[in-house]
Amino acid sequence: MRAWAWLLTTTAALAARMREDDPERGDVPGWVMITVMTAALVLAILVPFREAIVSAVQNALASVTSGG
Repeated sequence: MRAWAWLLTTTAALAARMREDDPERGDVPGWVMITVMTAALVLAILVPFREAIVSAVQNALASVTSGG
């Protein structure tokens, strides 16, 4: 019975929080848009320059591991 009361109280509190306009919640669409646009930019750069990027990274790793 105690678990049922806890579940009911928690559900009521969650529903109340979802209904009210909380200024601390942040701008979810803004950060989603930034994340999607960043991924699109990475793909736009990676696709045409993939071979050059892979070659540059391999050269950098080779120079670090060879000590020269």
